[in-house]
Amino acid sequence: MSSTTLPHTTTAAARPLPGPAPLSRTIWRVAEARWATAATALFAVGGLVDLLDGPLWLAWTLYLACYVAGGWEPALAGLQALRERTLDVDVLMVVAAIAAASIGQVFDGALLIVIFATSGALEAIAMRRTQDSVRALLDLAPERATRLAADGAEEVVDTADLVPGDLVRVRPGDRIGADGTVVDGASDVDQASITGEPLPVSATVGTPVFAGTVNGAGVLTVRVDRAAAESVVARIVAMVEEASETKARTQLFIERVEQRYAAVVVVATLLLLGVPLALGAAFEPTLLRAMTFMIVASPCAIVLATMPPLLAVMANAGRHGVLLKSAVALERLAQVDRVAFDKTGTLTLGVPEVVAVTRLCRTVAEDDLVALAAAAERGSEHPVGRAVVRYAAERALAVPPATDFLATPGRGVRATVGGRVVEVVAPRGLEVAATEAVAAHEEAGRTAVVVVVDGRPHGVVALADRVRPEAPATVAALGALTGGEPVLLTGDNRAAAAALADRTGIAEVRAGLLPEEKAAAVRDLQDAGHRVALVGDGINDAPAMATAHVGVAMGRSGSDLATQTSDVVLVRDDLTALPRAVALGRRAERVVRANLAFAATVIVVLVTWDLVATLPLPLGVAGHEGSTIVVALNGLRLLRDKAWRDAV
Repeated sequence: MSSTTLPHTTTAAARPLPGPAPLSRTIWRVAEARWATAATALFAVGGLVDLLDGPLWLAWTLYLACYVAGGWEPALAGLQALRERTLDVDVLMVVAAIAAASIGQVFDGALLIVIFATSGALEAIAMRRTQDSVRALLDLAPERATRLAADGAEEVVDTADLVPGDLVRVRPGDRIGADGTVVDGASDVDQASITGEPLPVSATVGTPVFAGTVNGAGVLTVRVDRAAAESVVARIVAMVEEASETKARTQLFIERVEQRYAAVVVVATLLLLGVPLALGAAFEPTLLRAMTFMIVASPCAIVLATMPPLLAVMANAGRHGVLLKSAVALERLAQVDRVAFDKTGTLTLGVPEVVAVTRLCRTVAEDDLVALAAAAERGSEHPVGRAVVRYAAERALAVPPATDFLATPGRGVRATVGGRVVEVVAPRGLEVAATEAVAAHEEAGRTAVVVVVDGRPHGVVALADRVRPEAPATVAALGALTGGEPVLLTGDNRAAAAALADRTGIAEVRAGLLPEEKAAAVRDLQDAGHRVALVGDGINDAPAMATAHVGVAMGRSGSDLATQTSDVVLVRDDLTALPRAVALGRRAERVVRANLAFAATVIVVLVTWDLVATLPLPLGVAGHEGSTIVVALNGLRLLRDKAWRDAV
């Protein structure tokens, strides 16, 4: 335990991690989002002018401005694709929109432009947020460190210049600049960002420490064991980037389908125009048939068949505290058949609480023992000390004043209370009775400290991380919903993990995991054929989140990187919202399948009609737009609060 962390000004001092840019700021930094917003606004105003029977020239001007705002980037991308001898759906949409305008259906073309501009903006925003999260992680480790020369002199160097064997001095409050081993000094080190341990870890000679973790009140001399590029933090960055690239490659199949569809429609349109003309057909009816084909074959209804239900669920979930970062994230969440949980800050609140007090001296009542411990800990800012003081307050105990307060890093605190010397210390080196009591608590997965009065152990205070009240019900609901038993993946010790698993109903536990080991555990589950959701809150969870089929982060208690790397954020840290989001996502999948079947059927019918008979243009447009409206309204049903309430 440690006393108040002392401020220390140095070039290697710990700097607060930069928070993520607000979503609104990210949106306006993305050009695609700005153009999509402009196109949507122009389309809406144009539609309003149409609805109010305003001047036709004004409506057309607004629609054409919508074309320019939302269509110039897809058009440019389409031209570049054509230069590379490929076709994609962007080319088809631009051509279809122009074709619609050429036959007077400018509203239809503008709607196509708005839909595709919005989709492109969402994809660009998701990519920008991922890039920002990786940059935030790179700021975790300090840029500078204090290196010791052979004669003991200090020099401030870039952490990138540290090599194995260098000695680094780490003062109170500094972030450790490299992975290494303590060779001198004693302190407490907050390793939550790497291991997920809820309490600072005692660091003495021989203790391994990690780059980016925060030193407590003591001064440490650390021998560098790994170069900066090989540190745990650097490996986390590499794994996040690698997993993100892997996810991006899964979209190649969709792109190939788009190219084939666009090629088929373009070729079919040219054939419908060219062949009859070559055979002597009249130009105007032939052009009208080809343009009608382009309209009814365009995938506007298919696009809306997919997006409205997904966006409706995203909006509905957002109202209930679940941020789904993209439609892809929602689709992935709906496919999950196994859920893996982090421990600290996820299933627990990340705040230690006193759960038991064992008296070793029968002449001292339990309340008196707690009051003495709280008196000694009142001057400490260590989480254990705060928990003891809070426990005494909850029991409404009268805590006597203390003097001569002293905190010893790695050991505990000492103070004089009512003329007696009271210590609350780590249990190392104490007599047999205390050791046996401590062992019993540690076997139960608790953290134990010993209360010593005038040199004699008087009691043991056991602490444990507070379990979220909703955790057991959430674990049970997800197990029933996915058909797979949830698993606990934690960097905490096995005893603490087993105790938590027993309280929350989790059967499979993997404890003592470093970040790369968590990611490997997720890959093991995936290799067994599972689609895994990883729920976590810390930087140490980011690689596993990026590796998992879908990553879920705790919004309030989660680190910046966890919330940015994840696909889903529980904004209010309400675990009960997760099974509802999974269930609603599955319902959205069913609606999407129904919509796609309906939209595809309408397109096939209209295209067949146009090919084998004469499909009047107004009827073709009515059928195409009618199917679009039907699938859109069907998807928007998922916006209702009732859909959320009935999800599970």
